[in-house]
Amino acid sequence: MNELAIHGGPRAIDGTLPSFRDASGRTFGAEEEKLLLEVIRSGSLSFLVGPKTRQFEQRFAEIYGVSTAVAVANGTAALHTAVIYLNPEPGDEIILSPVTDIGTVIPVLAQLAVPVFADVDPLTQNLDPISIEKNITPRTRAIIVTHVFGNPADMDAIMAIARKHDLFVIEDCAQAHLAYYKGKLCGTFGDVGCFSFQQSKHMTTGDGGLVISNRDEYNGRRLRACSDKGWPRERGGRDHLFLAPNYHMTELQAAVGLAQVEKLHQFVEARVASADRLTTLLDGLPIQPVLPLPDTRGVYFFYSFRVDTAQLTVPLREVMKALVAEGIDGFIGYPGEVPLYSYPVIRERKTFGSSGLPFTLPGASPQDFSSSVCPVAETVCKETVCMWWTDRFEEKHLQGIAQAIRKVLTAYGRG
Repeated sequence: MNELAIHGGPRAIDGTLPSFRDASGRTFGAEEEKLLLEVIRSGSLSFLVGPKTRQFEQRFAEIYGVSTAVAVANGTAALHTAVIYLNPEPGDEIILSPVTDIGTVIPVLAQLAVPVFADVDPLTQNLDPISIEKNITPRTRAIIVTHVFGNPADMDAIMAIARKHDLFVIEDCAQAHLAYYKGKLCGTFGDVGCFSFQQSKHMTTGDGGLVISNRDEYNGRRLRACSDKGWPRERGGRDHLFLAPNYHMTELQAAVGLAQVEKLHQFVEARVASADRLTTLLDGLPIQPVLPLPDTRGVYFFYSFRVDTAQLTVPLREVMKALVAEGIDGFIGYPGEVPLYSYPVIRERKTFGSSGLPFTLPGASPQDFSSSVCPVAETVCKETVCMWWTDRFEEKHLQGIAQAIRKVLTAYGRG
């Protein structure tokens, strides 16, 4: 029974775990079907002629207690809309985490701002406020705060730094739907909050995103124009006030979103309950779960834990292969085994042709990505196991996951 599945033994997990990739790990029903059918029968698939996108925006704004919500095509589009709204000058610097998706840095590069990576806290893997402040220069305009894995970042400290230095704050809540920091929803601390509804997220529209704000001085019109070709449609006629892309959400996406958002609380509660249960089942193992800060509510986009690799008899990659063979759905490190700045697009400046922009702009002082820019991030990326999480896990699944982890670590631990 203790022989590893990778060596021919029985798998610890019986069957296949629920997956975000299909109906086993996603909850769709009559509500989504009804609203989708309404859109199809109406013949109005664009937000320009249908009501569903506006209804979805209004409902999301109500849940988050904000004045403005703008639905867009995806999470990267949401962040790009926020950076356009900031309106940085070419060469301005924006501080962000190296433990995030590439979609967090693409909008920075697209606006010819220079990304500056601050290090992360070793326990939460969110931005370290001390490192943020060390990286502020006269050219710093903003901080993008990713609530990674669904765990809230240290918003008290980050907002204090932002106020001290007069910096714009964008919250990347792609993985943090209904996450709370000290009783307040993540996404409502900064100037703008950004969400993703991609297939793997807490609620999904397949692809989709949304931007929220309480600060738009034009009652949301300017923020909306940042995702709509710079076009103030409310004026009538055609006008384009500034450069901006077309990031419209379709009525089909919004219809699914309207149904999903009413289930979001249920989805999040299920994720949290199953993750808490797994943490209990894993107690006593030589691992360190990535848990939320005190007085916060994390919402478990992934269930992640760090492994003391010095206590292993094989590399963590071999451990991961064994976990996958036992039925675990996961991988090492986020966004991978190296931080975001280690990928060619950043390290080799593969951006606008061969120009290297924005890193080569006059006066720019980019970080030296050939050296250790963020040592904590580089360590945690190599030592963290991330498991895909859904709201559909049952006790039998959690018992199987715990057994798989215990079995593999026992086999490969120094004991």
